[in-house]
Amino acid sequence: MSTRSFVELIADKSIVVLAGTGGVGKTTTSAVVALHAAKAGRKVALVTIDPAKRLADALGLDELSNEPSRIDLGADGNDGGELWALMLDTKSTFDELITRYSADPAQAQRILNNDFYGNISNALSGTQEYMAMEKLYELAEGGDYDLVIVDTPPSRNALAFLDSPNMLTRLLDHWLYKALMGSTRTIMKASQLLLKQLSKVVGGEVVEDVVAFFQAFEGMEDGFKERSQRVMELLASDACAFVLVASARRDTTIEAAYLARQLADNDLDVAAVVMNRLQPDFVRLNRRPRAPEYEPFLRAHDELHALADREETHIASLLSQVESDPVVVRVPLLATDVHDLDGMNQLGTKIFPN
Repeated sequence: MSTRSFVELIADKSIVVLAGTGGVGKTTTSAVVALHAAKAGRKVALVTIDPAKRLADALGLDELSNEPSRIDLGADGNDGGELWALMLDTKSTFDELITRYSADPAQAQRILNNDFYGNISNALSGTQEYMAMEKLYELAEGGDYDLVIVDTPPSRNALAFLDSPNMLTRLLDHWLYKALMGSTRTIMKASQLLLKQLSKVVGGEVVEDVVAFFQAFEGMEDGFKERSQRVMELLASDACAFVLVASARRDTTIEAAYLARQLADNDLDVAAVVMNRLQPDFVRLNRRPRAPEYEPFLRAHDELHALADREETHIASLLSQVESDPVVVRVPLLATDVHDLDGMNQLGTKIFPN
């Protein structure tokens, strides 16, 4: 286990990516990390995917949009930093990407109006993760922020977001796209025969939409490929830290270990592991009172310590499967749920103790 503190780790990075399965407090942890960095004097952008909109409520906003909204940090403890937050809108981000890389407004409009594009921009597997990485790239490369924090979609598959920058380039490298864009008579003839057969299966209108979609992308391939390469370089750079968030249950530590192995398979280190909602380690009694009226309390005492011991076993199992030397943060179970800035500040004292 690294002797470096979590405070030092966050202060040293310009990109922090938090990963974990659902229900382990990842979104709240992301917000607390962002709040801490802002109060330390940095200008921070927090990107979240939170359909329940709990984060907006906790930050005192009516809602979050696809554009960063500034959070009022108050005067206490603010060292000149700023916190900006946004909730990823997959469709809007995809639309902005198309507009940016189109040769002219007419090309962009042909793609945006295409029915096939309308379907894949909302439903294609990996689109949400892809757009999260696109938003990361936009904010990191824009130079407006000292730190970009990404609350990734809950998933047991780290490759869902690690592989997402290549999603659209794979689509443009698809044999159907190459066939439709081919210029030789043989390729064009083969394509026409194939499309004729496909039309019989899925309908001529669907095939026409697909063909129009691919043709509308002509000339945009290099821009998307260069952007994907740059995103992967950012994720692999020393400026980026991956943080695993888990709770100390057997199922969630198994999932976190799986994520850690996937990161390692991609030559990416886990910089920190945040273990949420741990049982407090009550004082263990050396001398036990003998009076019968104390028995219910003693049983509760024993059960709590047994639970704490099981949690430590799960944590040790997880850490044994993390190849890097991560900072480990133990966060105790709070008495109340975090639902506002005061609660986030309280949680922050547990994640970033003095």
